[in-house]
Amino acid sequence: MEGLINGLMDVALGRGHHNDNDDHNSRQDDQRSRSTWAGVVSGDQTDDHDDDNNTHRRPTRNQNQSNNRHSQEDNSSGYGNSSGTDGQRPSRRQYKEDTEASNDGWETVGKKPPRQSHKIQKDNWNGYKRPANEQQYGDEVDTGCNMEPSQGELSDLSEACNKLWELDLNRLVPGNDYEIDCGEGKKVYQKRDMAEGNLFSWVNEDIFKKPTYARFFSLLDNYNPNQGVKEVVTNEEKQEQAAFIEEISRTAPIKYLYKYLCKKGVISESYQEFKQSLNSFWFDLYSRGGTYGSSSAFEHVFVGEIKQRGEQEVSGFHNWLQFYLEEAKGNVDYQGYIFPRRRGSIPDTETQVLTIQFEWNGVLKSVSSTLVGVSPEFEVALYTLCFYAGGEDNFVQLGPYSVNIKCYRLRDKIGSAFPVAES
Repeated sequence: MEGLINGLMDVALGRGHHNDNDDHNSRQDDQRSRSTWAGVVSGDQTDDHDDDNNTHRRPTRNQNQSNNRHSQEDNSSGYGNSSGTDGQRPSRRQYKEDTEASNDGWETVGKKPPRQSHKIQKDNWNGYKRPANEQQYGDEVDTGCNMEPSQGELSDLSEACNKLWELDLNRLVPGNDYEIDCGEGKKVYQKRDMAEGNLFSWVNEDIFKKPTYARFFSLLDNYNPNQGVKEVVTNEEKQEQAAFIEEISRTAPIKYLYKYLCKKGVISESYQEFKQSLNSFWFDLYSRGGTYGSSSAFEHVFVGEIKQRGEQEVSGFHNWLQFYLEEAKGNVDYQGYIFPRRRGSIPDTETQVLTIQFEWNGVLKSVSSTLVGVSPEFEVALYTLCFYAGGEDNFVQLGPYSVNIKCYRLRDKIGSAFPVAES
């Protein structure tokens, strides 16, 4: 009788059913813990397990790419995010506190913060497609004695590159214009995701109003990311390219580059002819992946490509602005920084030279390095200078950073260029 009464009490209080739910929930949690990151990041709560034979691909992410792109286009006018203020995203700490508050203190282990909607001002982009001589540009930077290369800079590439760093008046300030969270470190061969969330916590969207930045952004969607696929360049895109070169040619880094190459005897042309040469140098198409006209220096270095031969992998993609936009769209999954060569040199929110690992459209980039917060004109000037005045390895100083600017040639064009932190 006592056992019967206890049993009835258990049923009334739900204790017996609760144990069944615990077992079921435990099994579900075990399945969820083995589900693909793509399902978690994209919000698709599937029970698909990781494919051990295809660890570099994330089918769920690729399936959602089209939806992400259409969602982005639908929200492409104006500025601001769906949450946060002043164009800032909520920090991971804020997200964690909000999650704990909404889940009575329970938190899903291994789940990344949901990606915030992001709106990019494109009002001027159609105007960028007009002939370059019909467009309006920013003011010319004042030219003065500080624009003339010194003898020390002419004899030492490192000093010249450091001068470019000083002349980058459009470089952003960490903590003021943007904030990054590097997460945890890893070695190149480690495939485990060591980042709890995005690399970029927030970026001040006033940068989209900067002339050189805005024109740079308008170029990023002109390319097919699949390496070996012939690019089709429209007349409007050619006008965008010419207008970008015209815009950056009004800035200090490009003017200094011109004066430097003239003094070194590398070029002997007018500034107008130099701009045309710069356009050709960065945007002329060449062969990569076995197909002529499938790549360019600009596409490889700044936009990125996906190799299609053998196992897929990301090639190029060394620009922080492209990374930020693709991460905001949900196409990039940041997976942590790569341990530096020297102990004790751990990146933080102030670091502007990063070596990282990420996936782009579900394809792994096991190691990539990038300069964070620098302007488009600075990178164009830096890599062009190293191509003409340096070699494959260029050990230089950029402000507080000792770096090796790797510069690979593809005949008379840049095959690839990127920084490697030396400390």
